[in-house]
Amino acid sequence: MVEKEEGEGGPGGISEEEAAQYDRQIRLWGLEAQKRLRASRVLLVGLRGLGAEVAKNLILAGVRALTMLDHHQVSPEDTRAQFLVPAGSVGRNRAEASLERAQNLNPMVDVKADPENVESKPEAFFTQFDAVCVTCCSRDAMLRIDHICHQNGIKFFAGDVFGYHGYAFADLGEHDFVEEKTKVAKANSPAVEDGPGAKRAKLDAAETTMVKKRIHFCPLKDALNPDWSSEQAQAALKRTSPDFFLLQGPVPA
Repeated sequence: MVEKEEGEGGPGGISEEEAAQYDRQIRLWGLEAQKRLRASRVLLVGLRGLGAEVAKNLILAGVRALTMLDHHQVSPEDTRAQFLVPAGSVGRNRAEASLERAQNLNPMVDVKADPENVESKPEAFFTQFDAVCVTCCSRDAMLRIDHICHQNGIKFFAGDVFGYHGYAFADLGEHDFVEEKTKVAKANSPAVEDGPGAKRAKLDAAETTMVKKRIHFCPLKDALNPDWSSEQAQAALKRTSPDFFLLQGPVPA
């Protein structure tokens, strides 16, 4: 059962319809987390195969609003890899062609299409969002957008797929979270007879505590330009996947 707060319908409330729609995920991560999702405005850049999958997951999760931005036209390849694009959409703008099916996934999410080039957007455009997810972007575009997000406390995610290879990057700034820690305490039961000698059976009692933690995420610029000269960095390089270097070059349209 979902507990309601006073003034349901306001920023902190959740409707009966939403409680029914998101029942499974509320049980999984709690009502408070769902309310935070419900209040989030997200920008998604790039509507190829990966972008369509991200859009679907965000819409079904129940964010408040999703803006899908892509200035490219639908290609024959998109019709085979991008499930939000209906048949007969070749030549249309990707974002606009994806809008109807995306909106039908969850009518409670405000889904919009933006057919403009992300590289022409001013800084003020990005600051209206709580999170920005970019795919199919050039290195320079990602660096610029992440710099804007990092300076304004906006969550930034980037990713792309190249055949069997891909990458994902997250810059959450200063991210606070709670981690569950389990401490096992030894407890002895009363003596029991076992064969010729008396033994005491030991029972382990588990105690769970919640520990607050904070992580400082580096901006994309720092992640792409590490100092490999130190011994620690050279040791890390040996464990670094070659896919890391996919981020170093421009992404084709």
